[in-house]
Amino acid sequence: MDKTVTIYSTPTCHFCQMAKDFLKDKGIAYTEHNVASDLEKRQEMIQKSGQMGVPVIIVNDEMIIGFDQERLASTLGVAV
Repeated sequence: MDKTVTIYSTPTCHFCQMAKDFLKDKGIAYTEHNVASDLEKRQEMIQKSGQMGVPVIIVNDEMIIGFDQERLASTLGVAV
């Protein structure tokens, strides 16, 4: 089953960049929302996660707050 991955991030967030690099390295496609410039997506992220910190990564219906590489790999079924 394919997994849908969405990441809410900002351009200056080091952990966001690490998460995106991890996804790219594993060949996993994702949709990115820049919450620094997209106010609608920022509100959506806050409503879903209850916080303003980034990254917020959603894999199908599972939410991962921050760059938790172990959990992200496990959720995606890939090696760390």
